[in-house]
Amino acid sequence: MTDDAVTVEDAPERPRTTDAAPTTPANPAPPRIEAAAPRSAPVATGPMPMYTRDLSAFFGSHKAVENITLDFPRNTVTALIGPSGCGKSTYIRCLNRMHEMVPRARCTGSVYLRDIDIYAREADPVAVRRAVGMVFQRPNPFPTKSIADNILAGPKFTRTKLNKSERTDLVERTLRGAGLWDEVKNRLDAQAGGLSGGQQQRLCIARALAEEPDVLLMDEPCSALDPQSTLRIEDLIRSIKDRVTIVIVTHNMQQAARVSDFTAFITIENEGEPGRLIETGPTAEIFGNPQHARTEAYVSGRFG
Repeated sequence: MTDDAVTVEDAPERPRTTDAAPTTPANPAPPRIEAAAPRSAPVATGPMPMYTRDLSAFFGSHKAVENITLDFPRNTVTALIGPSGCGKSTYIRCLNRMHEMVPRARCTGSVYLRDIDIYAREADPVAVRRAVGMVFQRPNPFPTKSIADNILAGPKFTRTKLNKSERTDLVERTLRGAGLWDEVKNRLDAQAGGLSGGQQQRLCIARALAEEPDVLLMDEPCSALDPQSTLRIEDLIRSIKDRVTIVIVTHNMQQAARVSDFTAFITIENEGEPGRLIETGPTAEIFGNPQHARTEAYVSGRFG
């Protein structure tokens, strides 16, 4: 996929500022949460696949997340952790322009994919979502479509022309990549709704991989699965990160420690306030030697 795919046609420019300029008090109080000093930037080969700068997200006048600056190095897994309601899912939905699909939702700041601002006027939202895949909390295959047709849904939607041999190769390649081929190769014409929950989730991952995305977003992909299916998904995450950069939201601290290379901790001070990035760094350091007291309290289970 080339950089041109993200800028193929004009799209309407979205609002980039708040509805009204905020009133600044004469003596503004300092923020109650102070982020730890940034750790050394992770080393990545070539351009950073994706990064955000001062990204804030809104639902109407309510600010859900505030000024998040975060890098996602190539071929790594970054876990987003934090208490419920802190804006983790909202944040990752901004990374492929799904947030704007909610009425009155908007964002400010910047999201860069291969150094291109995906919210720039010339960016094509459809191309962005093709380059930044998404796997949701609950498996969402097309239940009445066949297993094979689920894989081919993306190319059909984008009107990518494939001959029979190319379609067969794509189905097998992506199902193998998702660790599902051996389990379904003899029933590719069966309805996807007949698969187990864990198999459906792996099918959804295969469907996302069929578009050959640069980045794969995963919003609590194991929360509805049993422990055995969860371990299979975790094995899959480790096996595909050499092909795609992964961002995963999880409430499972053990899972974050097992599968991620980097961890970002987001939290809120009080109910109704926006989520803020408190600390980010290599996962081993975040869990073993956090720099911020709030991070230490959360990963140790003392709050959250």
